[in-house]
Amino acid sequence: MGPVPTLSDVITTLDTLWPRERAEDWDAVGPVCGDPAAEVDRVLFAVDPVQEIADEAVALGAQLLVTHHPLYLRGTTSVAADTFKGRVVHTLIRGGVALYVAHTNADRADPGVSDALAGALGLRVTGPLVPDAGDPAGRRGLGRICALDAPLTLAEFAELAAARLPAAAQGVRAAGDPEQPVRTVAVCGGAGDSLFERVRAAGVDAYLTADLRHHPASEAREHARHTPGPRAASPVAGLALLDAAHWATEWPWCQQAAAQLDELAERHGWALRTHVSRRVTDPWTLQRPPTGVAARPGQAAQ
Repeated sequence: MGPVPTLSDVITTLDTLWPRERAEDWDAVGPVCGDPAAEVDRVLFAVDPVQEIADEAVALGAQLLVTHHPLYLRGTTSVAADTFKGRVVHTLIRGGVALYVAHTNADRADPGVSDALAGALGLRVTGPLVPDAGDPAGRRGLGRICALDAPLTLAEFAELAAARLPAAAQGVRAAGDPEQPVRTVAVCGGAGDSLFERVRAAGVDAYLTADLRHHPASEAREHARHTPGPRAASPVAGLALLDAAHWATEWPWCQQAAAQLDELAERHGWALRTHVSRRVTDPWTLQRPPTGVAARPGQAAQ
């Protein structure tokens, strides 16, 4: 067994994977709590820094918890334990667990969150959806443009996504003709309805992301159906949309990130083990199919 690294050593390594300066200005990334001199031989990766994940890190005996989502995104003046976020901080500190966040800097990384999402779906990445102007190699940026090895119908691709992504109550919703062919796909882990203009410019057949709201999704579908071009030939053609659970689209990154740290730890000769939480922390826990009078898409319910 090699040497056990300190928290400072591990954070330096994580900062090389996801440089903090590449995060959005509004974001809160990097270390949240922890003693830089403390030794770290076990790291847990998770999407959300919620109480059950903090409890899992303590029970595991981890000295570092790495999450994708920030604990304090908008800042705070108190970490008192009478709030749920303060209680998370107290749980971690009392258990000797540091917290580190990689959020939009991990979204933009190469490989990043959307690479992990594409990999989970078996898609071949051809480039970023929104390239990072500071990357001469043209590999970093938000989202990814991908190709399928063989075309699928939208219904088949939705089934594939539902089978390959971790299970969450929402499942995978799709908008479009179930029989339309899908050969190229844009993906964005997490909330992606702010990128519709980029998706349209990419000319892909489908877009898979999370947190699609009614109006942006409806407008994206209408824009695609009524814009001159090959997809406008059918009243149901156009950009197909797939809406998965936010947590489910970002969880594959945890596996990818753990593997990246494993590789660097091996390179350093560190005695370090990584773990990925499999706890579903998506806030939605139940879904029921509609039981009202059935209506076809575009037809008024009776």
